[in-house]
Amino acid sequence: MSRIEALRENYAGYVARPQVWDPSLPPAQRVWFAVYDPAEERRLRLRIPSFEEATRKADRGWRGCDLTDAFAEWMAAHDYREAYFESPEDLPMPHPDFEEFVASKVRRELEQGDENTVVAVMGAIALFGFMRVSRLVDLVEEAIRGRLLVFFPGSYDPETHQYRFLDARDGWNYHAVPITAEGGFLP
Repeated sequence: MSRIEALRENYAGYVARPQVWDPSLPPAQRVWFAVYDPAEERRLRLRIPSFEEATRKADRGWRGCDLTDAFAEWMAAHDYREAYFESPEDLPMPHPDFEEFVASKVRRELEQGDENTVVAVMGAIALFGFMRVSRLVDLVEEAIRGRLLVFFPGSYDPETHQYRFLDARDGWNYHAVPITAEGGFLP
């Protein structure tokens, strides 16, 4: 079984557990990170429909939110885009307007779902260098009614409870439930 298939199997087992849908959980604990090796990005993308299928089999709703083109969409609508193309160093990153743009895309999907819906964020890999995933979660946390599933390209250390985005940044500790290919999920 491939690592992506193992991740999907562990996710299917987790999404089907009734206790993970406890409505009294605070928003920070309604976030799930499906952690995978960044080198597996294309394989993961091909398997996204099987994650949706597992969610629907568990009698839960599914909404996808792809952030792959978020920076291009934001920049295309930016008044100063030509100046930034000429001098990219003048564009401060992280940029608060870009962070809010991305957060609003995710919030729109969260608002379309209910307490039984998984909103799956894919394309987080495209945020690298522009925005931290932890910042995105902080910005949308209060809008989570169901569950937020973030396909997270990086690693999770169960001993320190640290996530590392693309294994390139210092890790951070977050309340999200890690779902991995190796260890399944942690309650």
